[in-house]
Amino acid sequence: MPLDLPGRARSPLLQHQAAPPAAWRWRLDAACPGAVVALVAAALVGAAAPADARQAADGASAAPARAERGGRAASADADPMDTLRQKLADRLGAQKPAEAPSNVVRVENHTPPPAPPASPAGTVARARPKAATATVARTPSVPRPPRDEPAAPALARAAHAKAPSQAAHTHAAAHWDYAGEFGPEAWGRMKPEFAQCAAGQRQSPIDIRGGIAVQLEPIQFDYRPSGFSVIDNGHTVQVNLPAGNAITVLGRRYELRQFHFHRPSEERINGRQFDMVAHLVHQDAEGRLAVVAVLLDRGVAQPVVQAVWNALPLEKGEDQAAPGVIDLNRLLPEDRRYYTYMGSLTTPPCTEGVLWMVMKTPVPVSPEQVQIFSHLYPMNARPVQSTAGRLIKESN
Repeated sequence: MPLDLPGRARSPLLQHQAAPPAAWRWRLDAACPGAVVALVAAALVGAAAPADARQAADGASAAPARAERGGRAASADADPMDTLRQKLADRLGAQKPAEAPSNVVRVENHTPPPAPPASPAGTVARARPKAATATVARTPSVPRPPRDEPAAPALARAAHAKAPSQAAHTHAAAHWDYAGEFGPEAWGRMKPEFAQCAAGQRQSPIDIRGGIAVQLEPIQFDYRPSGFSVIDNGHTVQVNLPAGNAITVLGRRYELRQFHFHRPSEERINGRQFDMVAHLVHQDAEGRLAVVAVLLDRGVAQPVVQAVWNALPLEKGEDQAAPGVIDLNRLLPEDRRYYTYMGSLTTPPCTEGVLWMVMKTPVPVSPEQVQIFSHLYPMNARPVQSTAGRLIKESN
């Protein structure tokens, strides 16, 4: 529609008083379209930052604006430029936003990030505010059982899993003894390698009786003075010797490895038991064992026994070298006749196939020497075992 614009010197704003609303809008846009747009943009940008504070501090200014928006919706006759001019005046008239009260909490509406995929345990991690995250980071982490396994059954299963290993440790630590729970009756059940202690048919010691008297080959003793060491191994007093002492019997040579003591004597002769016995353990080149048993009965002091007692270590398990030498020929009886049979070791693992030679004549030992050993081991003798029809021979 063509409009009349008389007098260009007149300001378009002054013409608003006489012009109709539609003409005013056209003249304002035609006269300074760039200025109006710039003015509106500056007002809106300048007021955007403190908008929230002004709305909290200047409630009176916000109320007319809301009323104005309601009025526009209710009345179609209101002039839009009047509304714009009023808004510009309101925006430009605010010099400084009022300080927000200290108790005002600003709430920012952020779109929450999408939930991450489920973790392997089936638990979805939830996003937390920064402040809460910082607080959780300072809180000590407490391990929790998986959701599908309550804490009590988990602990019960852990204790049950430990039980076999603890039982195995206790069983392995158990050591054989001469009495009580781990005495001779239990040896065969303690370890698989001890099975012969219970199931063997050629076990030692035995009560030697009913032997046949024959002309046995004399034992050739090749003992010589030598150094030695003494150890209390927890079952007896044992004497270890270097190579050089040996016996020859039945055409075989056996090296002396060690000798040890038992109280009372493990062997019995026709039912008689002696105060002590010394077992001299020999081994041949093929690993076969031969044991010479020297029975010890109360009498005078025995020099070899006394030399051993003099070198007793102060601690169990300590192999202590003796300062002197011993001559084992002095431990043997003058009468070298003997009993012989096939038997076993008298201590676990109770290995069978051992050649036994028990000297028929006992050797004297003093009561004081017997008492010294009794102080350490009052009783360390295995009970006699069944002969099971074995052949026993003796020198005539």
